This record gives sequence, C-alpha cells and structure tokens, in this order.
Amino acid sequence: MISEPFAIGNSIIHRIDPRVKIVFAAMASALIAVSHRFLPLITALTASVLIVLLAQLDLKEVGKRLMVVFGFLLLLWVVLPLTFEGYPIARIGPLTLNHPGVVLAAQITLKSTSILLLLIALISTMNLATLGHALDRLRIPAKIVHLLLMTYRYIFVIEQEYQRLWRAVKIRGFRPTTNIHTYKTYAYLVGMLFIRASERADQVYRAMRCRGFKGRFYCLSDFPSHPRNWIFSILMAFFGITLVLLEWRI
Repeated sequence: MISEPFAIGNSIIHRIDPRVKIVFAAMASALIAVSHRFLPLITALTASVLIVLLAQLDLKEVGKRLMVVFGFLLLLWVVLPLTFEGYPIARIGPLTLNHPGVVLAAQITLKSTSILLLLIALISTMNLATLGHALDRLRIPAKIVHLLLMTYRYIFVIEQEYQRLWRAVKIRGFRPTTNIHTYKTYAYLVGMLFIRASERADQVYRAMRCRGFKGRFYCLSDFPSHPRNWIFSILMAFFGITLVLLEWRI
C-alpha cells in the first residue's frame, strides 16, 4: 500500500479546499524555482517551515523525506564547489573551493528544501483519491486524472500479483545467485507480471463497461466554500507577491 501518513489530520491546512492547496502549491513552487537571490529563497524556506508547523505534521516523518533529498544535495555540495570556475574562497590540500559553485549549491539547497516542504504540507495532506478529484475540478485533462486514479487503485493489485509469483518461485527452491538461471528466472518473473497485468487490465475494462462507465469518475465528496479558504488564498497571494518583489524590485 502507498503510505500516506500526512493525509490524516485535522489541522487548518488539512481543512483547506484541496483545489486551493494545489493551485498555490504550484504557484509558489514555480516562483521559488525561478528565484536566485538569497533573500527571497530564505523567505520561502521560512514560510514553508511555518506551513509545515501549521499542518501539525510528524516532524520525524518529514525529516525522513528530507533526508532522501539531502543525500542528493550532499553530492552537489561535493561536486559543484570543486568544478565551477571562479575565484577561490578556500583551499583544502590540492582541492580548491570556488565561490560560484558554493553559491549555486546553496541556491539549489534552499530551493529544493523549500519546495519539498511546501509540497509535503499542501499536497501530502490529502490522499491521492482526493488529489485526483481536485485536479478534475480544476479542469485538468480527464485522461491524466483517470491515469492517476487507476494507477493508485491498481498498483496494489499488481503488487499482490508480484508477491504471489515471488512466493511461487521461492517455494520451488529458487535462490538468487549470479548465474544465467537466476537472470532467466527474473526475466520470466517480469514477463509473467506483465502478462498478469494485461489480463487484469482487460478484466477491469470489461467490468467497467458492464457497470456503464462513460469516461468519468464521480466524486462523492464535496469541496464547499469556507472563509478559511479565502484567508489562505490571500496569505499565499501575499507570499507570492513578496517573493516577486524581493527577487525583482529590491
């Protein structure tokens, strides 16, 4: 099952209209991505942290997701300061740390952390089914929405088929090693998984046709208007305007 630890909650962020969260998450992420000056980037990071705190998320779980990105960022901090040309700021034996590389690594770090925290706080606080229906209400192409919802529904089924095949292989005494038999076994396993997925897709298609599916998933949940949505929209709009002014005016 896909883990959705942040989707369950009753914070103010959880209760905001999913459509509003999607729109402003996309807007803020785009503004952060095109910013280069440190003042708007630090402002964005501060705002992202505040939104995470407002969402009352488990900080340990948030930290685990940040560590995945920090592993990649650590590699950038090792490579960029040593490979970018520019005036040196420090020497460590035969290695020279160049100023442009350090600046670029810091910019990427601030951008990545801010955007990830923002997406965790705004997008991860809804489950995938709600996300799909919210995208549909925002007039995202129906095929993309259907692909998201069907993938969310049936990825678990494919995972169960894989587990069933893997248990059958292990019952027959298979022990993976580095030989041709192991490679062939894995190839057969992947091939059978594709065959089972194709068969299941055909069964699902026929079942949906029998139930009168006409190209639309209907959502039983409603997204009613509420003053908190307007307040959040005003605050996020102010946040976006602040980033623009800090980047291009000051």
